[in-house]
This record gives sequence, C-alpha cells and structure tokens, in this order.
Amino acid sequence: MNYETHLAGDIPAHVFDDDRPRSGRRRGLIIGAAVAILLIALAAWMAFRGTGPAPAAVEQAPVVTVIVPGRSMVDQTASSTGSLAARVEMPVGVVGEGGEVRRVLVQPGDWVRAGQVLAVIERSVQSEQVRSLAAQVQVARADAKLAQAQLDRAKALVARGFISQADIDQRTATRDAANARVNVAVAQLAEQRARTGRLDIRAPAAGLVLTRDVEPGQIVGSGSDVLFRMAKGGEMEMLAQISEGDLATLRVGNRATVTPVGGTEQIAGRVWQVSPVVDPQTRQGIARIAIPYNRAIRPGGFASATIVSGTATSPMLPESAVQTDAKGHYVYVVNADNQAVRRDVKVGQVSGKGVAVTDGLTGAEHVVLLAGAFLAPGQKVRPELRKAS
Repeated sequence: MNYETHLAGDIPAHVFDDDRPRSGRRRGLIIGAAVAILLIALAAWMAFRGTGPAPAAVEQAPVVTVIVPGRSMVDQTASSTGSLAARVEMPVGVVGEGGEVRRVLVQPGDWVRAGQVLAVIERSVQSEQVRSLAAQVQVARADAKLAQAQLDRAKALVARGFISQADIDQRTATRDAANARVNVAVAQLAEQRARTGRLDIRAPAAGLVLTRDVEPGQIVGSGSDVLFRMAKGGEMEMLAQISEGDLATLRVGNRATVTPVGGTEQIAGRVWQVSPVVDPQTRQGIARIAIPYNRAIRPGGFASATIVSGTATSPMLPESAVQTDAKGHYVYVVNADNQAVRRDVKVGQVSGKGVAVTDGLTGAEHVVLLAGAFLAPGQKVRPELRKAS
C-alpha cells in the first residue's frame, strides 16, 4: 500500500459524503446565473428593438363644449354702498312750558298715529288754573245776564217816562261790557286749556318711533333735547354713494335693489333724488333711494344697492365660461382651425341669467363653455356645440 492509499484509508467516509450537497448547490447557482443572463439578454434585445423606427403616436385633441351666445337685452346697472336712514325724520320735543315727566307711553319700534300722546307731563298747577278760569267765565256770564235783565226792565219803563234815554244808553253799555268780559274769560279759559294740553308730548304725524330719550321723573322744558325721533309714515331711504361717472347716468325713478349688510333679503326701491353736486374729495355723489318699511331696514345701518340706469344689448355667458387671472377677465374662443384662442373681455352685470360681456365679444363666436381653465392658447380641440339658453 502506497502513501496516497494510506491517506485515503485514514480519512473517514463521512467526509466524502459532505461534498455531494455542495456540488448540488453549485449546480443550482450555475443554472440561476444562466437564467439571469438569458433574461438580461432578452431585455437588451427588446430595448434594442425599441430604439428602432416606431409608428408616431396620434395626439388626441380634447373635446370641449362651446356655445354661440348671441346678444340679449341686459340691464345697465350701477353698484354702490351707503347708509340707511328715515326718509323724513321727525324730532319730537317739548312744545309747551314743560315740567316733570309722569308717564312714557311708547317704545322704539312702535307705530303711532298723528296726535297720539307719547309722554305725559305733570299738570296739577295747570289744572287748578283751568278750574279758576272756568269759574271766572261763570261769574262773567252771571254779570252779563244781570246787565241784560236790567236793560230789559229799563226799556219797559222808558215809555212811561220813568227812565230817561240816557239811562237806557248807560245800561246798554253795561250789558255790552258784561258780554265782553264773558268773551275774555272764555278766551282765557281756552288759552289755559291749550297750554295744559301742550304739556302732552304728541306725535306730529303718523309714523314709526325710532328712538326714545326720556324717562319718567325727568324734568323737561323748552330748552331740552329731542325726546323722540320718528320716521314719518315709516318710510326709509338709502343714501347711496355713487361714483361721478355712474351718477351722470342716473335719473329720478330708476329702479334699485337694496340689500342690508348682514342679511340676504333684497328690497325693491326707486331713486327719488340725485345729488346735484359731487364731493371734490371722494369724487362721489349721493343718490337717495326710497324704500318701504321693512324689519330688515334699520336707520344708521349699512347696505349695498344695485341701481338700474338703462338697458343695452350684450352677449350673455354662463359664469363657467368666464375665467380670471392677473390680467383680468377672459374667455377661450374656438377659431376655424379648431384652436382655442384666448380673448380678453370686460364684464358687466352678473345675475341669475349669467355674466353680461360689455366688450371683447360680438356674440357670434364659439365660446368654450367649460374646462377653459385647462386649455392653453393655440391648443387643438374638438368642439361640440350646445345651444345657448
């Protein structure tokens, strides 16, 4: 036995058994590497094939809805803001000599009729003066009655010579003086009654009580401040601030819609006065809009108004067709080559019917109705015409 055989005989048999799994794993790795190489080659072949000539992709133009707006009758309007006030405000104060206020009979927001008592002033002294003057009237009438009776008896005796004509004349004068004193007493009584009646604070006309600045126990007089403020007939108005340019287009009788701040109710009114002057600082004038009483109208509040100054014919577009950017308002118009072309426009009144275009369109264009914000100038489109409503 040689040396190699001896060595082989000395090595245990299980050592040679461990080499068999290792060779299996080695074969698996070789197969996996081959598959990977094939996949890489296939991908390279496909990539190389893709660099060759291929059919050009056909660009798909977007479909857009267009309308031909035409021209419609549109109201020309002027927008403004301003304050609310009573159309005819009536300050109510002390008419007579005044005194201590005993009762206040109305509150702000009450409706009153002409002559209705708003507050009562203490009148005990004046009442006694009325009673005194009424008694004087009775005394004067009694004297006049006595004078008349004496005159009548004298006239019966003058024919028999017991009374001279001079006595008749004297008794006639006495009777006339007594009647005159009756008239004086009656006039004084009426005057005192009128003075007493003027102690009541009364409404000068029918209307709505706006403010109350008096309380029971307060001492008032002819020099006192205004005790009540009223709106005659409850009529209100808006003092609309109008720009100089719009003011020239307004006329008395123009229709207006007033919306108080903080509310959504729209109140119809009419312009009843247009200011003949313009403020040199603000370059604005006042248009006074008469409006009927409404609970939403509170004098001293603020409101916005839209005044119709006339009518004109203009294209009318839905709001979705009009876009806005830093340059202003614009629309997209589809030309004869089916390209979207930007068109700058000026807009007028915005209403439930749409947006009136005052400049930039004739009404015969094909205007993109929707998706204008996603188009670019010159972009090819496929227009679909929709009938304008």
